[in-house]
Amino acid sequence: MTQTKQILHNERVDFTCEKLVLENGLTLLCAPMPGYAGVHAVYGTNFGSVDRAFTQNGKTVKLPAGIAHFLEHKMFENEEGDAFSLYAATGASANAFTGFDRTCYVFTATQHIPEALDILLSFVSRPYFTKDTVQKEQGIIGQEIKMYDDSADWRMMFALLQSIYHNNPVRDDIAGTVESIAEITPELLYECTDAFYTPGNMVLSAAGNITMEELVAAVERQGLRPAAAPAEKLREPEPESIPRPYHEFTMAVAQPTFGIAFKEKPVLPAERFRCDVICDMLTELICGDFTPLFRRLYDEGLINSNFAGEVGSGDDYLCFFFSGETSDPEKVRSELLCEIARLKKEGIAKEDFLLCRNLMYGEAVGDLESIENVATTMAGCEMRGETLFEQLEVLASLTLEDVQQMLEQMLCEERSATVVIRPAQKSKG
Repeated sequence: MTQTKQILHNERVDFTCEKLVLENGLTLLCAPMPGYAGVHAVYGTNFGSVDRAFTQNGKTVKLPAGIAHFLEHKMFENEEGDAFSLYAATGASANAFTGFDRTCYVFTATQHIPEALDILLSFVSRPYFTKDTVQKEQGIIGQEIKMYDDSADWRMMFALLQSIYHNNPVRDDIAGTVESIAEITPELLYECTDAFYTPGNMVLSAAGNITMEELVAAVERQGLRPAAAPAEKLREPEPESIPRPYHEFTMAVAQPTFGIAFKEKPVLPAERFRCDVICDMLTELICGDFTPLFRRLYDEGLINSNFAGEVGSGDDYLCFFFSGETSDPEKVRSELLCEIARLKKEGIAKEDFLLCRNLMYGEAVGDLESIENVATTMAGCEMRGETLFEQLEVLASLTLEDVQQMLEQMLCEERSATVVIRPAQKSKG
């Protein structure tokens, strides 16, 4: 039944997981964790919000914004009813999420594991869409979109992405817009499942009180789906320039919110994971809560504890974000840019680098104690062509010179965009 089988072990943390690739291309990942009563399972497809056009069997299909997220919602329903009701009968807790590059369906359970696996594999493998159910979901998701419109953090992230990207679909809200989801039809949803909800494009990952044999048995009970013709994702070219260096708008917020994004050149797939680790480290070295910049701005009352940096990374995009609430967006922007320039000129302090590396390493090791983190990370790494232990290996071998060199190549002001959300003025009544 199998093509390849691997036992992956990391001696640094004495942790083992297994990988099995079935004849039809489906990848199974299992991390048996002795002493744990529960199981967390993830069934994921390499299909997310940025996948907006593809070719398959000689046909080109263009997709409206939000269709991957819409599909996530609809996959929980079939002719037999709602998957959440079936899960409830087993005592399992279920959920799903859509990201820029993937969609994952998950459950956590401490009992009736075979039944929960059967539900997971069944509803994701047997899509069911009708005109009436699609129309009903358009109304539900339309309300969800309006709810996110009231979130300053969500609005800030996409305002920044729209400020630095011309064409890349990462600039579009994961849920789409009310107008874009109105274009979704049952036929379009079936074309997406035929293209991307196929064994070779999917991963079944589980951690906790479970074995690989139990995963294989669950797949066998559902029947071995045949491999499908591969779909090729299409991307529009993205210029190096940014479309909007500054943007400002108002919302019902207590005080202004500031954000700045830096557009970087995407790296080759083989270099991506190492790049992501270094970029994550750079955000901590620039404005982590142990840094001089953070302490100075916090002590002056210019930021609160939520001010932070993060990295956005995909096959064809790479960017930094720094954002938070502040009474003086212009001063915080200036201080942040000055700190980046100082670190480029004077260099990162060795003690700060070692502290940051040790903190990140400790967090990565700590994540291996959570069945949710292990199963989710295994699935995500596999869909990106990585392994569960790669972060540990990169961090263990990383040097200050590696981080300094990347810093000097990135975070240039001329490839940055600033967004400010200011409080809406209350009308006089």
